[in-house]
Parts: sequence; C-alpha cells; structure tokens
Amino acid sequence: MKHMTFKKKTLAASMSMLLGGVLVSTANAQEEAVTTQDDVEVIQVKGIRGSLVRAMDIKRSGQGVVDAISAEEMGKFPDTNIAESLQRIPGVTISRKNGEGSQITVRGFGPDFNLVTLNGRQMPGTGNNRSYDLENLSSDGVSALELYKTGRADVPSGGLGATVNIITAKPLNSPGLKYVVSGKGIYDESNVEGSDITPEISALYSNTFADNTFGVAISLSMQERNFQQQSANVPGWQADQSLGSTTDFIDLRPDATSLEEDTLDGSLEDGKAGHTYLPRQISYNINNVERTRVNGMATLQYAPRDDMTFTLDYVYSEAETATSGKGFGIWFNFGGNINSYELDERGSAISLTESSNDFAHSANVETLLVESDSIGFNFEWQATDDFHVEFDYHDSKTTTDNGADDGTHHSGNVILGPNNIVSKTYDFSGGGIPQFDITWPDGADEADPADFDPLFAQFGRAEGESTIEQIQLDTEWVNPNDSFLTKVQFGLANTDQYFGGYSANNGNVGPNGYNGNQAIFPDSMFTRTDTGDFLDEFSNGGNDLVTNYYYTFDYAEVIARMQDYFGFSIDPLNPDFGTMTTADLTEETQSAYLAADMYFEIADMPIDVNIGVRYEKTDVTSLVLQDSVEDYLVWTNPTEWQMRYRASDGGTVTYTGEHDVILPNLDIKLEVTDDIVARFSASKTITRAPLGNLIGARSLSGSPKPGGRTGSSGNTNLLPFESTNLDVSFEYYYDEGSYTSIGYFRKDVKNFIQNTFTTITVDGLRDPYIGPRAIQAEADLVAAGIQATDGAIWQQIIDNGGGIDDDCCETQIVRQSDDDPLVEWLVSQPSNGEKKMVDGIEFAIQHLFGESGFGAGFNMTLVDGDVNYDTENFSVQSPLNGLSDSANVQIFYEKDGLSAKLTYAWRDSYLIGIGQDQGTAEAPPQFFKEYEQYDLSINYDVNDNLTVFFEGLNLTNETEEGYGRYEEQFLFARQYGTRYNFGARYSF
Repeated sequence: MKHMTFKKKTLAASMSMLLGGVLVSTANAQEEAVTTQDDVEVIQVKGIRGSLVRAMDIKRSGQGVVDAISAEEMGKFPDTNIAESLQRIPGVTISRKNGEGSQITVRGFGPDFNLVTLNGRQMPGTGNNRSYDLENLSSDGVSALELYKTGRADVPSGGLGATVNIITAKPLNSPGLKYVVSGKGIYDESNVEGSDITPEISALYSNTFADNTFGVAISLSMQERNFQQQSANVPGWQADQSLGSTTDFIDLRPDATSLEEDTLDGSLEDGKAGHTYLPRQISYNINNVERTRVNGMATLQYAPRDDMTFTLDYVYSEAETATSGKGFGIWFNFGGNINSYELDERGSAISLTESSNDFAHSANVETLLVESDSIGFNFEWQATDDFHVEFDYHDSKTTTDNGADDGTHHSGNVILGPNNIVSKTYDFSGGGIPQFDITWPDGADEADPADFDPLFAQFGRAEGESTIEQIQLDTEWVNPNDSFLTKVQFGLANTDQYFGGYSANNGNVGPNGYNGNQAIFPDSMFTRTDTGDFLDEFSNGGNDLVTNYYYTFDYAEVIARMQDYFGFSIDPLNPDFGTMTTADLTEETQSAYLAADMYFEIADMPIDVNIGVRYEKTDVTSLVLQDSVEDYLVWTNPTEWQMRYRASDGGTVTYTGEHDVILPNLDIKLEVTDDIVARFSASKTITRAPLGNLIGARSLSGSPKPGGRTGSSGNTNLLPFESTNLDVSFEYYYDEGSYTSIGYFRKDVKNFIQNTFTTITVDGLRDPYIGPRAIQAEADLVAAGIQATDGAIWQQIIDNGGGIDDDCCETQIVRQSDDDPLVEWLVSQPSNGEKKMVDGIEFAIQHLFGESGFGAGFNMTLVDGDVNYDTENFSVQSPLNGLSDSANVQIFYEKDGLSAKLTYAWRDSYLIGIGQDQGTAEAPPQFFKEYEQYDLSINYDVNDNLTVFFEGLNLTNETEEGYGRYEEQFLFARQYGTRYNFGARYSF
C-alpha cells in the first residue's frame, strides 16, 4: 500500500477515512471502544453495518473512482468467497467455476483485463492468463478489498477494466492480542460419492509486543468440499457441412425450397437459403469432485521508531481438485450418413438422424493441483515530517499440475461402447435438454454389454509455472505550506515475469477403433444405471430423457485391461510415453511514475486534483523446444483420425518482442456541498496480451478429423490493449452509512486482439479422405447401391486392399500415401486489430434505516458498445468477452446479536468467447445465458465471544446454460445444487 497523508484543510479533516495506512488501520480495528487523550469515547461499529460504513467512507475519500469492501470484523468477510464479495460492487460481475465465484468482469471487461494485486503487489495468474484465480484464496485473513476503476500513476498497470487490491491484516495497525477460531460443516446437496458433510476450519492470531513495536499476525484455513456436476454438452456446431442426398428433410430457411440441391461441400447453390449448422455430438456427463483448499498467511512487523516500519510477510495457497467423471453420448459424421434432418429458419438443426456408429461411454480422471506462494519485504520510512519513502520487494509463484495424482501421474480419458447402431437421432424440438435416441439391430430396446469394444484412450499431463519478482520504490513529499500544490509522488519499479512449463500427450492409444476387442471386457464389468435424478432441474431431464440409461465401469480396471492387451504407457514421466513440448516466456517491465495532488476552491467549493503519468517499457522473449514433430496422418477407424509423430531434430527456437507505453491520468473531485461529491477522471490504461498468446510455438490438431484440421500459433510481438478512459460521477451522502451514486464511463480501446486465419499445407502431411482410394471406394459403394457413409468408405478402402497393418494393435488402418493430396490446415494466429468502444452507466444506493437494524443496498450496471459478436458475420471478429448488464441486491437485519442477510445477483447473457471445441474453423461463439442467484446468511452472537451461523448458497438451485450463434444451438447445461454451511466462530 502506498502511504497517504491528511491534507491540511478544514473540510478534508472532517472525513473519517483515507487510503493506505489509515485505511488498513481502520479496516482491521476490532476494538468496540477506545478512549482518546481528551477522554472522548469513539465507537468502532462492527458487523454488516460497520463494514458498509467503512466501505462508503473509502469511496467518498478516494481519488478517482474507488470502491471497497471491508471485513465486518477480524476473520469475518461479508461472503464465503472473495469473488462473490466483489460482485456487490457496481460494475463487477463474476464467472463461476464448480458452482462458486472464480474470476471477475468489470464494466464488461473479463478476467484477463483486470489486475489483482496483494498488498499493492502484482500477483502471477493461473494457466495461460494473467488473472489470479480468486476461488483459491480464502477470505479469512483478508481485511479489505479495494477496486480502482480509473487509472492512477502509482498503481501497477495491467488493469484496463480495474485493479483489485487485496489487503491482509497487519498487526501494528490493530495493536493488542486478538484471535479468532472458526469451524463449519459444508453440506452440498449435489454430492453423491464423497462425505455428505465436509469441514472448513480457520484460525487467526494477531498480537503486538514491546510497547507495540513488534507484531505478529498468522492466518490458517483449510476447506474440503465434495460435490457433483451434472451436464449435457454439445461441444461444437459445424457450419455448412454436407447434408447428403436424403429426401427426408424439413428446411424452414427462407427460399430453401428454391434450391435444387446442396453442393458437396455443404454450401448452398447461389446462397439464397443461408448457412446450415449441425451438432458434432451430444453427450451427458457426470463429474464427481473432491476439492481441498489450504491457505496460510503470516506477517511480522517491527517499528523500532515511530517513523520507521519493517514488514515481512508470506502468503501460501494450495487447491487440489480431483475429478472422476463418466459420460455417454453419440457422434455425427454428416454427409452420406444423414438419413433425415429438420432445420429452423436460421439453418440450425432441430433434429438430425444418421446411420451407423457408436453409443460411446467415457470415463475420465484428473487431479489438478494449483499452488501459490508469495514472500515479500516492505520498508516504510518517514524520513522527515514532509518526506516519505517506501521500498517493497516480493517474489511470488504459481504452479499448476493436472496430473498430480500420485498413482496415475496423468489426466486420462477412455472411450468404449457398442459400435452396432442402426441409426441415432438428435432432437431439440422440445427445448430444455437436447435428447438423443438410438435404434438397435434386430429391434433391440437397449445396448448389450457384450457388444462393448474399446475405441481409444488418451493420457496427458501439463505442468505450468508463473512467477513474478518485483521491486518497487515509492516516495512522497507533502507540502508543509498551505498552497496550491499539496503533494508530489515519484516511483520506480522493475517487474520480471516468467511463464513456462511442458505438456505431454500420447494421442489416441489402444485399438484403432472397434475391431472386435470386446473379449478383454467381461460383461460383469458393466453396470446398467438409470438416469434417475440426472439433470432433474430441467423440464425434460431425469427419467424423462429419451435415452434414460447408461453403463458405468471402473476406470482403473478398463485401463489395466487395455494396457495388458494392447501395451502402451500411461505414465507421462515415462520417456516412451509420447510427445512433449516445452515453452518458456519471460517478460521484463521497467516503469516510472510521477504524480501530484493539488487543492483549491471555487465559489467555496473544495476541489482536489490528482495528475500523473506512468511510463513502462516491456521486453518479451519466448523459447520453444519440441521433442517431436508431425510425421503422417492415419484414418484409424470410421470416426477417428490420428496424427503420428517422429523425433525432432532438437534445438530451441527463440522469439522476441517489445513495446512501451505512456499512461497519463487526471482525477478531479469537487465537493459541491458537505454531502454531494462530483468526480471527473480521464486516464489511459493497458492490459497486456494473455501469456499463452505470446508463446511463439505452432501446433496442429492431434485428432485431424475432416472439418477439424486446425492449428494455432502464438505471436510474441502482440501489443497491449490500450484504453483511453473517461468517467463522470455524482455521489450524494445523505446520512450515516447511506448514499446514492450515479456514474457514466467510456472506454475507447485500441489494439484489440483478433485471430487471423491462414490456410497452410505442411510437407509430408497428406489426406486419405479425399485421395484416389477414397474416390474409388465411394464409386464402388454407389455401384453396389450401398449408402456411402464415412464408415462404409473406410471399410471399402480396406476391402479394396488400401489398408495396412498397424504396428500398434495388429489391425487394419488407412494410412496416408504419396498420391493423396496435402492436407489443408486452417491455422489461427493472434494479431492486433480494431479499435472498439465501451460505455455504460453505474447506479448504486445504500440505505440504513436508522436504529431499526434494517439496511439495504442495490446497484445496477448497464453497458454497451461496438464490441458485440455479430452472429450473422462469418469473418474474423474481435468481440469483447464478458460484456453484460448486471444488478445486485442485499437486504439485512442486524440488532441485539442477530444478523441476517439475503443477497441476490443477476447477470444478463454474455459472450464467453469465440471458438468451440468441435466447432468449425470460423470460430463460432459461446454465449452464457442469463443467470441469477440467491444467497442467505444468518449469524447469532451467543455471547461477546461466541457466534453461531448458517449460510445457504444458491438457494433456488439455479442452473447454467450456454449456446452458440443462436439459442437453438445448444452448447451446455450444468446442474450443481444448493450448498449449506453451518458452524461457529469464537473470537477474543
């Protein structure tokens, strides 16, 4: 935190809060009453009311647009999750993961655009992005959150949307002995396999010694949570695929009846009817999750003199998420496989029936471990009455590992099932959950376990590391004289960021399709299971599903049997496992800033002005080492393709980039009256490109099915997003703890990152799907009067002698040959592009109803701009992910030891991102449907030290839904369940 001082003027002296040291002291103070030297009793208000009053005072006294959330008291943050607390701030919405808040969107700008700092220090993100995952940090030990919506020269860059500063407890700011012990039981009604009630415990200790010159603060917490995620999924929609030659169809597109036929590539003759969209597959999935989170914070402070403070702190977090999943579904090949279809007015398939293929069943395991730690040293020195110096250093690291299970060392998935389907149907005519139906040979009603064969298994592991080493020097001079210039700040910083790791994958291993290997699986290995209450929050879920059964099996047993039969490695640590790519990225930023505060009056109205400028220069270096390269393609079975690899020639490839920016800011605060504050802010802010986009490596799909021959490449020379910001707001503080505010903001952002698509060929990679063997096989089938499905063509190539024995599994495959044409790959690369604008209105009101104990708060944000995704446009687009309107309501009662709070959060539909896992190459969108959630908390003080509490999260068991270009293009539906916490807290 930067050190701030009082300005020497009468009106400002009446304000109760300032940023920095005064803020932290007030936010952490737990004393109910203290006596000043004049024996005037000062009441420190605790609880919900006290938290709201302190947050309001921070907002009122801050420069620029600042919002805050303060702990109700030591060890008691307003929400169970930091992200869920932040969504109570106007303009802030959250994205959820595993049913709880994870990352924030501010004013329409998603997680990648918001910087999270810890005590003013930039923290490393998780995965390929720069955003710190807030669900991995417990709210215990956090005393306050500050959210800066406007740019400031003395705040680290990166928060184009906002900068969030997490403030932890510091013992010298709240002298004396204090401790809190809390324990709760967590009951998640979705849980099936784990313990029904899991623990969360925490302990906080703070004390000062030697006449308050030495202080210690320690915070420890541990949480276990078991739950189940149920979902229906369509991983992607394919545009303009061949509809085959069937005459059994309904096509409601305008002028569709005027078309004589579809061309072979799926595009429509003269384009009158528009595009067509078909689902690539549909699956139902159940994931059982066990999650453990451990946090620890320790702070040591030493103040040998009143003007000098040394602080050493350490923060550690560990989150381990073990997932065991199962799923079942069907796959579509299009073209000659299609028997019938129905398209709506915009070309989306409402129903689709195809012949052949499988009733796939999957099992998957993954243990994701995320560890973060940060050690920091801070020295504050009031060198003179007017000059303040602060030196800060920290070294922080986040590591991720998705193969953290000590037994398997991998993230794995296996698919098996019967491959004797006569036909299968996708049906979304009733809305809700898409249905699928299957026709079996000889009129059978269901699948037979005796027909289950293995398709393939996939194993991989990815370990990543992100580190930040940062040195900051901040100085502040306060003018001792009453004059126009009141304060000057100057600072320097050097930030070294590293991002790297490796990924290992062995592709599709085991058999090359359903080739009569069912002998390795006894029927007793499979258990038939009814869908029961699966997705029963949806109107046509549960036993109302058309296919309302599936088979379960033990993942470990299946892998052991396949490994014994086919022989392959499942351990990524084994040198013979498969392919491995290693990439490292370093980013060094040097910065300097200069800022000044000024004060004057116009017509007896005090005006505060802050003006500043920040300069930053960044150098980027990317190192890529790939131990294997693409060798050839294999059409392994009717539905699966594999890329085969060979050892590379070795060597590391280096990519470099650089950029510099100048970031000015101007903040003006006008105190119109004692109760009304007007603000104007203008600034320039940046967000650097996602770390994963800066890595220069090129990769091609390892499962190159037709329609999925894609690749990607990084770009080390990407420039930051750069935004010119304008804010105007008015705030009316009409009573203690009560206020209303309204503000307008506008952001003009340039250098938006968009994906540029290029069609390339790679020497040596050829396509048997359109080669002479495939052409001959299709002609033979037509001559014999057989439907030319993909499976039939593949088999005919084999029957014509066009297959070869696969060394892996002693089965026939179709390998590329020299007379096949080269494969065309659609490779995307990020590049800087358009300039976009976002603007919006924020409104908030907070009201405390006198001494009744009741209070309420409401805020709403309306955002708009030219950053939306155009669903009718197939060209490259660079929309803004996460843009949406939002609103929050909280109602509470707090009196006589009882407090109760009901909160409501609403977020309108928004763009998750572009590109679908199995969508076509035009990068179709993913949208999240409108979402709302109700939460409740009740606390009762048994006595001055003991509090019992109850919390209910997602009381109405809301579900999550997503869609593609249109709502008819279903992508996912997820169901979690309501969660209840109950426990007690003892404090002293």
